[in-house]
Amino acid sequence: MTFYTIALSILISCSNPTSTETKNSTDDKNPISYQKLDTATFAGGCFWCVEASFEQIEGVFEAVSGYAGGKESTANYKMVSYGRTEHAETVQVYYDPDVISYETLLDIFFTAHDPTQLNRQGPDVGTQYRSAIFYHNEDQLKLAEAKIDELSDVYPKPIVTQLNAYTAFYPAEDYHQDYEENHPYDRYIMNVSRPKIERVKNKFKDILKQED
Repeated sequence: MTFYTIALSILISCSNPTSTETKNSTDDKNPISYQKLDTATFAGGCFWCVEASFEQIEGVFEAVSGYAGGKESTANYKMVSYGRTEHAETVQVYYDPDVISYETLLDIFFTAHDPTQLNRQGPDVGTQYRSAIFYHNEDQLKLAEAKIDELSDVYPKPIVTQLNAYTAFYPAEDYHQDYEENHPYDRYIMNVSRPKIERVKNKFKDILKQED
């Protein structure tokens, strides 16, 4: 690895957010009956990329960046980003199953990241960037297993996505929510996140939310 590549990786990294940490609450979303919604929980590297990939999809009411796989006491960005916990950067997706299926969410998840990279995604290295599905019930587990089996011949390397039973999800700090939308010119967003988001957008163009 050249010095330039190392320097670029340091500058363009999910662990170097824009310094302005303004409050960005998700409370201003349009009201909806949460009884209609189902939940999916995915880890696929930096949560900024994964969150924005799902947010553009019809039927997804909200995608929330956060942490899963570790203890509540260590669910904070400073500890997680240094790999000092068992957490993975994770996105919790609240969706309407009458509009979009869990299987389609799996397709989006596997498009939004590389499931063959072990404990990393691009410039982000560490177990906190691992690929994982936190299934909420046996149906989600079976669908995830079937999807991985289906995709096993698509990738040149083995899929390393972990299948973990869901236990808890801890929302990340407010300044991480809607990060791509609020910081479109962030170096990491432009160089790492945007290509992944666009890949999802192009592949699932028929189910994108209508722009206001």
